[in-house]
Amino acid sequence: MRCPGRASSGPPRRRVFPAGCPSRTVLDHITGKWGVLILLALSERQQRWSELRRRAEGINEKMLAQTLKTLEHDGLVQQTAQPIIPPRVDYSLTARGHVLSALLVPLVAWALENADEILNGQR
Repeated sequence: MRCPGRASSGPPRRRVFPAGCPSRTVLDHITGKWGVLILLALSERQQRWSELRRRAEGINEKMLAQTLKTLEHDGLVQQTAQPIIPPRVDYSLTARGHVLSALLVPLVAWALENADEILNGQR
């Protein structure tokens, strides 16, 4: 599906503005607070549910489940059931998820570097 209007013309930053553009849904999924944190955590290594919950401090079980389900549906995260007792499920990034997380790292680094000044109202 393409963005409405002149879908193939103009730079991407202009094509994302129409309300019906599917990229806006994808942006919502990956740039929410929890999506970014889960993607960054998984960029380091595959992890279990409980590890992800500890890493993303403040996330509740419902939001973790919803975020993982959304990221899986989008093809960014995959889960692998381990054939052991008790059952174990590991979460990891797909190839597309690795590409995306590499793009998020500079954004997060910028946020960390500038957070204090921004929150203190300094420019």
